[in-house]
Amino acid sequence: MGFLCKRGLVFVALLSLLLTLPAKALTFDEFLQSEPLGQHVEVLEDVRGEWTITDVASPQLLRSFRPLSQPVLNAGYSNSVFWLRLVLDYQPVTEQRDARWLLELAYPPLDSVKLYVTQEGQWREIASGDSLPFAARPIKAHTYLFPLPLDAGQSEVVYLRLQSEGSLQAPLTLWSPISYLEEQPGRIYALGMIYGVLLVMLVYNLFIFISVRDWSYLFYILYIGSFGLYQLSVNGAAIEYFWPDNPWWANAATPFLVGMAGVFGSQFARSFLHTSEHSPWLDRLLLALMLWAAGCMVLALTSSYSVAMPLATLMALVFSVLVFTAGLVALWRGMRVARYFLFAWTAFLLGGVINTLMVMGYLPNMFLTMYASQIGSAIEVALLSLALADRINALKEERARILHEASEKLQVLNKELANSNRLKDEFLSNLTHELRTPMNGVIGALELMQTVPMSTELQEYQRTATGSARDMLRMVDDILALTQLQASKLYALHEPFSLRSLLDGLRQDFAPKAQARGLTFTVQLDEKLPDIVESDAGKLAQALSYLLDNALKFTRKGHVRLQVSQASAEPGRSLTLRFEVSDTGIGFDEEFGQRIYDNFRQADGSHSRAYAGLGIGLSLCQQLVGLLRGELSHTSTPNVGSCFTLKLKLGLPHTGRPLHELPKRLPDETLTLHREPHECKVLLVEDDPVNQLVIRGMLLRLGYQVRTADNGEEALTIVGREAFDGVLMDCQMPYMDGFAACRALRELPSGKQLPVLAVTAYTQNADRERCLAAGMDDYLAKPVRLEELKLLLQRWVLARPHAG
Repeated sequence: MGFLCKRGLVFVALLSLLLTLPAKALTFDEFLQSEPLGQHVEVLEDVRGEWTITDVASPQLLRSFRPLSQPVLNAGYSNSVFWLRLVLDYQPVTEQRDARWLLELAYPPLDSVKLYVTQEGQWREIASGDSLPFAARPIKAHTYLFPLPLDAGQSEVVYLRLQSEGSLQAPLTLWSPISYLEEQPGRIYALGMIYGVLLVMLVYNLFIFISVRDWSYLFYILYIGSFGLYQLSVNGAAIEYFWPDNPWWANAATPFLVGMAGVFGSQFARSFLHTSEHSPWLDRLLLALMLWAAGCMVLALTSSYSVAMPLATLMALVFSVLVFTAGLVALWRGMRVARYFLFAWTAFLLGGVINTLMVMGYLPNMFLTMYASQIGSAIEVALLSLALADRINALKEERARILHEASEKLQVLNKELANSNRLKDEFLSNLTHELRTPMNGVIGALELMQTVPMSTELQEYQRTATGSARDMLRMVDDILALTQLQASKLYALHEPFSLRSLLDGLRQDFAPKAQARGLTFTVQLDEKLPDIVESDAGKLAQALSYLLDNALKFTRKGHVRLQVSQASAEPGRSLTLRFEVSDTGIGFDEEFGQRIYDNFRQADGSHSRAYAGLGIGLSLCQQLVGLLRGELSHTSTPNVGSCFTLKLKLGLPHTGRPLHELPKRLPDETLTLHREPHECKVLLVEDDPVNQLVIRGMLLRLGYQVRTADNGEEALTIVGREAFDGVLMDCQMPYMDGFAACRALRELPSGKQLPVLAVTAYTQNADRERCLAAGMDDYLAKPVRLEELKLLLQRWVLARPHAG
């Protein structure tokens, strides 16, 4: 009896061993690079999802595993849990050694992926899936990648437990680590090209929308953006780079973005094809589809993925067919743009249908079916951009025809007006240059006079001439600013600056003027205010200068005061300040106060008036304040004084700190000087003899070695022969101007890193950008001041180490 029992036990053991032997084991050696595992996988469906690894690995359930009948497990939308069993037999041929391998599951939209391997006789679980944070993955990759340490000469049984509320697929591949790394650039390049097309088309159409303001472009841009994000979500790149720590949104994003793409894609089709005018029934269907897509977005946020995603997938399929039908109807009705539209949506429809059928389990999972939607969408957006461009061309042709038939005379007048505006701009530019060029000689020579010993009488003459020259230059600038404002050539910047430095500059400019007139000049600033704010410092200082100049001009005795305080506290990154300029001058009555901001308006406009000036200061101030989106108001009493109040909203730097903790003063910026001026040689390129003499004198006074050139061609010849530490380049010169000379200089071996500094009389808004675009490093406007030239050369010449 005991003998029979022993034989029975042996039989049971042998039977158990037979049952655990792999039916389709993968035998490989160390030379294997990669192997698709579909034909080596056995599958078990757990309908209730109650089995554990112990249950699945038991002899009772081993017989329930079935070989996979297709290259990739594709279960579509299923509530079951699927167990995959894989037997790996590593048999190296060169030497008996262990090795590490990588198991890849290349389908990112899976909720739960658990790998089970044996370790010291126990089952070890490695969990992953988009229901977990990205950091929880064993290997940080957009697909699911698991390390597999395999013992040489032994068979290893590996189990995978898969569960997902969406489509369930399992493209498995065994990789050697080196082969996997070598394969990645190809995948990255393919996806990079696809997403690059989407991004380029998005940016391209964004610029076109900004230019033409056609709402079709905006809807198309939003469609591209939402569809591109959907593709990133499906491919796993979004959870890796955009929301790695939000598993809930990783699931909800996919149906949400599908719904968003449906909303904007349908609206784009309605706007582009004008369905409301030509096909009302199609228009109503598209509106209904938009409601469906919006419902998918709501369900994605409020319901489960298993409810929202199938509806979103079905909506995407209906969307593709319906929009394609709208294109066919538009083509049948004779719309020219429908041709490109149909070609584009044919590519998208084909890719979308292939991808949808793959997701629903009707097509196998392979590279073409997996990325069919991305490939089709890349082709689609490129063709739709052509369709939009063709639509714009058609509209332009129609508009040109209507305008031509309406009035040829109007076209002639428009051309004459455009030519007149161009001539006016050229005249103003040339006028500014021609006036600033001699003024640079006058003011520069007067500044150089300060550096030589003079008698008291000569010093007084020098100060008088300098003040008069600067007053004349200020009038030129005022007229130019007024013309630019009227022509809408000025625009406001939004840059950080030091409020206290701005006020210190105003104090330095106007305190001597007030002292010369026997007036008290004060600047009061609330110390609680931050120093670093954001706005257009130049235009704010210019507006305040007009107010201060006006106050000094009409005040004979008493004081002029500039007071800065906080007007209101506002949440966020903004601060409203009140700038008050008050005086004890002559004042004005209410009747004149209504006309005080008119151009060339003064209370006394006769030839015998007591106060000189053009009468445009307050007009310029009001327009500058409007450009800064501020408010300017005033109160005045005759023979008592006036008070002008400027309210302006300024931005605050993003520091994350409350207002009272922001820095009160901009930190000092100091330059480390590596050389002395006498060690440096500067080339001055200037065609005007007077300006050449003055700027050369300034450079010599500062201690630099100076070489001069009369034009760009001569400068290039000199730079080719001699070494320089910097170049001061005028822009308007004969034979070769400064812009062409700078571009040519940058082609020389010695000119690639050579500092080129523009010294020009061009001062309009775009002149600085034009200089920088030509390759110049910085910009200094004429008339040149000695101190400004000194700082410019310190920054670009003395602060740079010697090339040798």
